Amino acid sequence: MTRALIVVDVQNDFCEGGSLPVPGGARVAHDIGVLLQHWAHRDPGAAAYDHVVATKDHHVDPGEHWAKEPDFAESWPVHCRVGTDGEAFHPNLDPEPFDEIFRKGEHQAAYSGFEGAAQDGTTLAGWLRAHEVTEVDVCGLATDHCVRATALDAAREGFATTVLTALSAGVAPDTTERALDELRAAGVAIG
Repeated sequence: MTRALIVVDVQNDFCEGGSLPVPGGARVAHDIGVLLQHWAHRDPGAAAYDHVVATKDHHVDPGEHWAKEPDFAESWPVHCRVGTDGEAFHPNLDPEPFDEIFRKGEHQAAYSGFEGAAQDGTTLAGWLRAHEVTEVDVCGLATDHCVRATALDAAREGFATTVLTALSAGVAPDTTERALDELRAAGVAIG
């Protein structure tokens, strides 16, 4: 079996100090960063991944996804605008170990990393299949939104999927718990 880690949207705007912060976002960035350093250096005891990829919100003009008066369900404050610091990975997270980065949502809302593409146009599902990945672990921000959507799509695409809650953070406890229940019901393991 070939195993990959999918790091979802660990960007400045989703961490403390950003335009749409998730409580604990900077801690998640730090903890994933530590895991990636150990993995990249093949340290003893490092996570056993064959590949590590990331997703990024990458908005140019996502239409009604941005709103002056957001409802925080379908519309949100301006975030992850291309060319801004908010779109960059959090400084606790060194992007160098990523085998590929999948950008999503240039001109529409996009929650799942499976809606994104690499610079050459390859989709996340296509990339994983080309690298013979059968299992994925999903982590990042936010558990109740983009982590949820990415993990659900991973399971739909036929990958054995686990969400790593210790390396993820949710916007709110109630929506996070509902998301985890939905993930379990879809056959996603919660680790």
